[in-house]
Amino acid sequence: MGHRLLKRLFSKDLGLDLGTANSLVYEKNKGIIFREPSVVAIEKNTNHVLALGEEARQMIGRTPGNIIAVRPLREGVIANYELTKELIRYLLRKAYKGKFMGKPRVITSIPTGITEVERRAVLEAALSAGAGETYLIEEPVAAAIGAGLPVHEAIGNMVINIGGGTSDIAVISMGGVVSGLSVRIGGDAMDDSIIRFIRRNYNLSIGERMAEEVKINLGSALSIGDEQEGEVRGRDQVTGLPKNMMVGSEEIREALKEPVTNIINAIRQVVEKTPPELIADIMNQEIVMTGGGALLKGFDQLVTRELNMRVKLAEDPMACVVLGAGKTIEHFDALKRALVGMKRSR
Repeated sequence: MGHRLLKRLFSKDLGLDLGTANSLVYEKNKGIIFREPSVVAIEKNTNHVLALGEEARQMIGRTPGNIIAVRPLREGVIANYELTKELIRYLLRKAYKGKFMGKPRVITSIPTGITEVERRAVLEAALSAGAGETYLIEEPVAAAIGAGLPVHEAIGNMVINIGGGTSDIAVISMGGVVSGLSVRIGGDAMDDSIIRFIRRNYNLSIGERMAEEVKINLGSALSIGDEQEGEVRGRDQVTGLPKNMMVGSEEIREALKEPVTNIINAIRQVVEKTPPELIADIMNQEIVMTGGGALLKGFDQLVTRELNMRVKLAEDPMACVVLGAGKTIEHFDALKRALVGMKRSR
């Protein structure tokens, strides 16, 4: 008993946002200690892990045939269990600076509406990677806590969390989701739409990183009066040779229309099935948008126009989920109602 207590005293409590694109780690009483791309580079034939995080991300699209850089999480869920376990182990070791002194208590975020099997996979991956007590919190609830919303009170709070693989929309009251929806559309789907648009209209093949760059620099959800042009670099599909060309922000807005419209439709569905009393609460406050996808220019203005409700962008949209997981660790007794699953290591 004394040995277990000693290990607990020297362990670290961590909040983990295990995202499709990026993973963030929060340490109790310290805040966010680092963020890393959710990428693992492996040797194709042996599945031997060569690099993780930022080092692996640099390899995307630039590796020889026997090395591949993959994302073990796709659309918010585990696509490759073993590589997800390696990624979590890497994050825990980095948090511990390579030395484990007891098993940490970890709160990990998950999308709304994933299956029980997918929930168990996240718990088992964290435990196998070295965590002790492992808890789950739904991403929109964590995002709402991280954005400073009073989720534990008996009033309606609405959050729209647009991540890399999923968009989670939820109305939260008394620490839980009253009505919510998770759609597998996010930043990655926006990048894919840009890739298809450029290929279809210009016979130019571009990679994921180029598409993301174009989205950040030129992308918007509606016309905001600042039309720009930017350079796109890729491979000409006719000649097979490298080619540079200019595209305008209006064209990229057209490319993004489908995923943006699908997210707006998902938001409408959640509003339609929310009890009137909670809708009244939300109208008295503001809908909060979080996640990297919420940074798309004009997205908050578009949601305001479509719903006729006040919408604001969170102060640090990309960090809200991990901040919420971290705050739950720090105020565990007050916020533990927000947790949706747990498991202890043997």
